[in-house]
Amino acid sequence: MGNENLNIVRETALKTIEKSERNYKLAFLTAALIECAFFVLFLLLADLRNRSHLLLFISALAIYFIISCGLFALAAHINKGIGRVLQAIEMLAVDKK
Repeated sequence: MGNENLNIVRETALKTIEKSERNYKLAFLTAALIECAFFVLFLLLADLRNRSHLLLFISALAIYFIISCGLFALAAHINKGIGRVLQAIEMLAVDKK
């Protein structure tokens, strides 16, 4: 009876992790597409000979670079945490055998 409950808990945890990862990837892709559209619009509307427009463009690039580095670091941290959870679940399965 206890082993069946443990298997249900494992299955539920894995499904939750997979759903979370799918949602994260979908949200990231959606945000990237929206930001790409804004970036293209900025390039189409900006007069890059104007120093103010050029400064805004360079500032936007710097901000996007910093934010994207932070998002990649966050993704790596989340993946590491998920890996630890999966490893713990596998170790529980091995211990029960």
